[in-house]
Amino acid sequence: MKLINILLSFVIIMALTSCASSGKKKTGADDNWIPIFDGKTTTGWRGYNKTAFPEKGWEVADGTLHCIGSGAGEAGGGGGDIIYDKKLGNFELSLEWKISEGGNSGIFILAQEIPNEPIYKSSPEMQVLDNDRHPDARLGVNGNRMAGSLYDLIPAVPQNTKPVGQWNKVSILVYQGTVVFNQNGANVVEFHLWTDDWKKMCANSKFKDWEWFINTAKEGYIGLQDHGNDVWFRNIKIREL
Repeated sequence: MKLINILLSFVIIMALTSCASSGKKKTGADDNWIPIFDGKTTTGWRGYNKTAFPEKGWEVADGTLHCIGSGAGEAGGGGGDIIYDKKLGNFELSLEWKISEGGNSGIFILAQEIPNEPIYKSSPEMQVLDNDRHPDARLGVNGNRMAGSLYDLIPAVPQNTKPVGQWNKVSILVYQGTVVFNQNGANVVEFHLWTDDWKKMCANSKFKDWEWFINTAKEGYIGLQDHGNDVWFRNIKIREL
């Protein structure tokens, strides 16, 4: 009987140990997220085609990167676009954004710094927009200028953007030319760089003469747009793939 009790105790201990082990944090891709905005400083960020962070037009406020609206739209951006100061190739970007009434902004990927040229000449853009008030929502084709879309090329489907004042959670996956936009838990856009379909789509758009855009680089910068409107970004993180 004593031996049986010892054996039963051993089995129970092993079972408890196994349960405890199964509750341990798993290692793997989910552990590889790296915050690239600490919510307190602009460390790691600088102006596009600049060596430092803009002295005006952007601020860190309440744990966000806040682009301060000028009231003059695209022509009146006070600080200019900003970039994370590291080129990335295969990666996933995750962040949250909130837009002001009538606001417009964007998230750029694989951007190149071309002297005297804007960031959008080389970089696909995930649109950030107040769909209810900004005229871009009614322009373009089939809603391809609405929030979550590949700007002016592929509309976000489903169109699940939250209204002004609420946070939208988005991610952008880039892997060997495949790009997937996810907005508020749903994959809304997918496209494939450097393919015949990509080149054909660009040829039938305003991007047809933008060689840097058509031949998007395999590595580039993440950028946030100053479109002259108030917009807030937070919880910005990446994982390299």
